[in-house]
Amino acid sequence: MNAATARSSQTKSFSTIFLIEMWERFGYYGMQALIVYYMVQRLGFADERATLVWGAAAALIYVAPAIGGWVGDKILGTRRTMLLGAVILAIGYGLMVVPGESVWFLFCALGVVVVGNGLFKANAGNLVRKIYEGDDSKIDSAFTIYYMAVNLGAMISQLLTPWLKDYVNAQYGNELGWHVAFAVCAIGLVFGLANYSLMRKAMSHIGSDPDARPLDWGKLGMVLGLGVVAVFASAYILEHQGVARAFVYIAAITVVGIFGWLIATGQRGERAGLIAALVLVVQTMFYFIFYQQMSTSLSLFALRNIDPAFNVFGNHLWDWSPAQFQAFNPIWIFILSPILAWVYAVAGRNKKDLSIAGKFALGFVIVAAGFFIYGAAGHFADASGKVSSWLMVWGYGAISLGELLVSALGLAMIARYVPARMGGFMMGAYYVASGVSQYLGGVVATYASVPQDITEPLQTLPIYTSLFNRLGIAALVCALIAIAVLPLRKRLSATHSAEAVLGHSAAGGDMPSMAAEEQAMRRPQS
Repeated sequence: MNAATARSSQTKSFSTIFLIEMWERFGYYGMQALIVYYMVQRLGFADERATLVWGAAAALIYVAPAIGGWVGDKILGTRRTMLLGAVILAIGYGLMVVPGESVWFLFCALGVVVVGNGLFKANAGNLVRKIYEGDDSKIDSAFTIYYMAVNLGAMISQLLTPWLKDYVNAQYGNELGWHVAFAVCAIGLVFGLANYSLMRKAMSHIGSDPDARPLDWGKLGMVLGLGVVAVFASAYILEHQGVARAFVYIAAITVVGIFGWLIATGQRGERAGLIAALVLVVQTMFYFIFYQQMSTSLSLFALRNIDPAFNVFGNHLWDWSPAQFQAFNPIWIFILSPILAWVYAVAGRNKKDLSIAGKFALGFVIVAAGFFIYGAAGHFADASGKVSSWLMVWGYGAISLGELLVSALGLAMIARYVPARMGGFMMGAYYVASGVSQYLGGVVATYASVPQDITEPLQTLPIYTSLFNRLGIAALVCALIAIAVLPLRKRLSATHSAEAVLGHSAAGGDMPSMAAEEQAMRRPQS
């Protein structure tokens, strides 16, 4: 195969994964935009229960890929497991289409989503790595474009599904809009699978070792059987918040234990990198607590205290559904990612680029600014307690910029500091840690839970602004902590680099090329 043919094959393979990832994220973020509203408005959940349930569901969704990646690598094959996950996800969203008010049925549907996401997410990303394996010059740009698929799917669905829900409810009543919107999420996966079927030849040579062998139906049956058990286990966890808390605590202890064990048993030259990775994971976990507010406290704030009308100089432009405000996150990511990449490039050429630790500190300061914008809402509210939609625009802009500075570099830095032989294991630990903080974010959101007998915007406004101001202060504390550990991070990084040089010199090899730290602006994905 000549170079031109190889490049063409890579492009076709990547396009196939790009499109199925886009449609999968379309379904997931479309569901996420509505799920808290659905529990509060349709099922009558109190705010506290809705935010805790979604926090627990998000935690499970993040934890599941740690297992799904292993299934792909060792049991079914990366490619097959990704496809199986997409099918199961479509079934999960399809179950949410069924009209009814059964809470247990909803939890089972979310359990199916947990299993499907676990099988899909880790393996889709692994396939991108396998497509460009050994080509460091292309893998960074590939993941950057791949990340665009995430945000493109999120943006379209978070604008479409809330509008569709409102339109169908207004036209046909009977709360059908909710289920039509969830149906669209399922249809997105069907589109993704159909496209994959048309382009499957481009992926025939990509995958793990089990993909190259005939399908073992016994192993498939075992995975499906354990998946059914996982569905009901997830539903049970969502139903019982005490169990959810215990699950989160066990997961957190497990992550710390993994790091401790690896640091204690790892080679001398690896320990500095592992400790640096642990510091990074802890800092990123703090960010996810703030991130989770977008689908919980900020969503309910938009429902109760944001004027849906966009006006400029007294001229009405359009109205948005409360759930649509979540789309500002991917919109801002699209706008800011290329700008930030350009700034990094210019700063690097002039040798004035901030260290990663410095970017973390700056990111938390900007996140704090975003929540202080929301905390100041009381000063800009009208007589009824409603606040201009533009406040959401600028608040989301600050939080999204903070995301790019903090969480977007997380996986890249794990890859930098952790030895290759531990890479898959540590990526799983990173996702587990992220899941823990997603639940903690739901717990934090409960501090703005509005009693069900309070309905007036003037009454709900101070409840939300109090939480947002406290979150702003917490983000500043995180920034100070990031600044305080700067010397430690620099020392660990220097030690890690020195040990790496010595190790490769002893082995008689050349230093491997290191991917740019700002390799791919990645959303913290499930």
